[in-house]
Amino acid sequence: MPDDVLAELKALRAGDLPTHGGRTLAYVYDSGLAGVDELAASAHAMASSANGLDPTAFPSLLRMENDLVAAAIALLGGEVGSVTSGGTESCMLALLAARDAHPEISAPSVVLPVTAHAAFLKAAHFFGVRVIAVPVDAGFRADPEAMAAAIDETTVLVVASAPSYAHGVVDPIPEIAAAASARGVRMHVDACIGGWVLPYLKRLGAPVPPFDFRVPGVTSMSVDLHKYAYCPKGVSVLVHANASLRRSQYFASADWPGYTMLNTTLQSTRSGGPLAAAWAVLRHIGDDGYEKLAADVWDAVRTIRAGVDAIDGLRVLGSPDSTLVSIAAIGEDFDLFTVADEMKARGWYVQPQFAHLSSPVNLHLTITAANRGHEKEFLDDFAASVTAARAAGPVIVDADVAAFVAALDPDSLTSEQFAGLLAAAGLGGAAGLPERMAPINALLATAPARLRERLLLEFLGALYQPGGRTEG
Repeated sequence: MPDDVLAELKALRAGDLPTHGGRTLAYVYDSGLAGVDELAASAHAMASSANGLDPTAFPSLLRMENDLVAAAIALLGGEVGSVTSGGTESCMLALLAARDAHPEISAPSVVLPVTAHAAFLKAAHFFGVRVIAVPVDAGFRADPEAMAAAIDETTVLVVASAPSYAHGVVDPIPEIAAAASARGVRMHVDACIGGWVLPYLKRLGAPVPPFDFRVPGVTSMSVDLHKYAYCPKGVSVLVHANASLRRSQYFASADWPGYTMLNTTLQSTRSGGPLAAAWAVLRHIGDDGYEKLAADVWDAVRTIRAGVDAIDGLRVLGSPDSTLVSIAAIGEDFDLFTVADEMKARGWYVQPQFAHLSSPVNLHLTITAANRGHEKEFLDDFAASVTAARAAGPVIVDADVAAFVAALDPDSLTSEQFAGLLAAAGLGGAAGLPERMAPINALLATAPARLRERLLLEFLGALYQPGGRTEG
């Protein structure tokens, strides 16, 4: 019976992180508005069986996509765009379009700050583009002079963030765009997170740096509607400054006996459900509604940031420009991984981020409008978690174990050896994840990035097995 199936689904979902109420400060975006979920679900159901592969067969999807792109253009500028499945696809398409616009460059490269989203590393890996990663300044912002110096005759795209995910800071877009323009190179602004909130924050008087198409030299931008437009996942928009820049993003093939394949994105078949859901939510909330949501989230950000500054032993990394805050420890008398465990025990999820170059281990907060009004509860629990972590003391990884792990070659180990390492780290077997992740995260933190990648990929592969474990 349908009710039995839905009851089973509800039981499965009971073990997930909460998606509403502002208690999961990563992965999800909650407007806190009543009725939005129901509206989106109804719109999704009405269009889920329609296929965006052929806009002439389903003109309603074409109309809704054009409406979503027009809304993004109204906020950010630009002339044309495409709706994609998410920020990663938008970023990948931006690099693909830049690469394919220059077939004469045999070994193309992309210039980006080391703080650029990993989606660009994925795109470079998929499309055979060499990555030139440029160090950032002490505040984690891209260095315009270093970015300019990295551009050469192989560069097809320059990337900057508005804001960067890890630290929530907006890169100096005007200077970087000017350097790219001077060399005749495309410039992409990754505004996947900030694109739908920064314009409203600026309207409210927040000190938002220039970041959009009003900056000369910006040729494309990505903005996710399933972030601060509070639409269901996954809907993003890739906007180009003009149609000629978008042309190399498209794919066509008539060289087979079937229909002529025409794709505007990486996908062929595309459900109309996410598109319709986003269209309905944007129309329902409207411009005034998004301004009110931006005011709520900005109030929450300022309150939480001030509260974090008042907690002994914590500091905010950089000087965040938007809604993302990353928190590091002062001193070594407690472990942030333990703080994350303590917060989870109190019903909150804060995202641990490993150290990378000049960025220390930190806890990442994605703050949404739903956090407004709950700041005191969050800060009280954060302070209590720090106190508990300080009482527990730092997590100590056995020196011999750390040395052994650091010396491993991720490219030469067998699957069986990885299974043993995963088990030693507490990630093996059928018991699922332990309640406390701090010892595991502390061990992983000792591993070089490449080894950590391989360990976690092996763990991921173990999860995605028919009948595999799902608890934890």
